[in-house]
Amino acid sequence: MPKNALSLPPRSTPLKPRRRALVIGASSGIGAALARQLAREGYALALLARRQDMLETLCKEINAASGESRAVFYVHDVREYAAVPALLQRILADLGSLDLVVYNAGVNLPAAYDFENDRLMTEVNFIGALAWLDRVAALFQQLRSGQIVGISSVAGDRGRAGNPAYTASKAALTCYLEALRNRLSRYGVHVLTVKPGFVQTDMLKQAQRPFMVISPEQAAADICKALRRRKQFLYTPARWGLIMLIIRLIPSFLFRRLRFLA
Repeated sequence: MPKNALSLPPRSTPLKPRRRALVIGASSGIGAALARQLAREGYALALLARRQDMLETLCKEINAASGESRAVFYVHDVREYAAVPALLQRILADLGSLDLVVYNAGVNLPAAYDFENDRLMTEVNFIGALAWLDRVAALFQQLRSGQIVGISSVAGDRGRAGNPAYTASKAALTCYLEALRNRLSRYGVHVLTVKPGFVQTDMLKQAQRPFMVISPEQAAADICKALRRRKQFLYTPARWGLIMLIIRLIPSFLFRRLRFLA
C-alpha cells in the first residue's frame, strides 16, 4: 500500500471538536460527492478506494477548498479482507477516532450466468462490507456511539431477472444492515441503510432503462440530511420509497411477467 503523502487532518480536541468519517469507496460517484459534502460540514476524512490517482486528486481538491488538511487517503481493495484490521487501526491512529463510517464500495457487472462476475459483485457489494462493518460495529458498540451508513440499492428489494447476483448482493447488504441496527441501537449507535435509484455514476452503464436519474451530489445531500435526522432508511430520490412499496406488494407470479421491471 503506497504511503500517503498528504498531511493528516488536525486532531479533535475538547476546545475544538471535530467529527471524523471514513468513506469506503470514495474515489468517484456517490462516495466522492459524499466526501465533499462531509468536508463542507467540517468532518476530518479518511478516504478509501482502489484508484490512487483519483483519491489523491479528490483529497487535494477537498483540502484546497477547506484551506486546511481535511482529507487523507488510503489505497485499498475491499476484497483484501486480511488487510482490514491493520488498516482500520492505522486510520484510528491517524484521525484519533471515528464518528461515522460509510460503506459505499459497489460494482454492477453484466449478467450472463458468469460466475466470476457474480463472485466479484458478491465480494465487493457484500463480503467487503462484512469485513469492514463487523469491526466498525464492534468498535462503536464499545464506544456506545457512532454512525454507520451502508449504500445498498432499490435493486435489492426484489429478485429481478435482469441481474440475479447484483440484486442478491444488495438484498444481503440491506438485511445485514438491518440486523446491525437491531443489535446496535441499544448501544446508541445509529445505522442508516441508503437505497438509491438511478444515479449518474459509472454503474449506470449497466442499467437498461434508467429513469428519474439523479446526480451523486443530490444523493450525498440526501444522505447527510438523513444522518442529521438519524433516519433508519433512505430512498433517494424519495419517490422510490412509494415505487418500491408498490413493487414489493406485486405477487411473485405477476412480478416475473413484468418485463419492464426486469
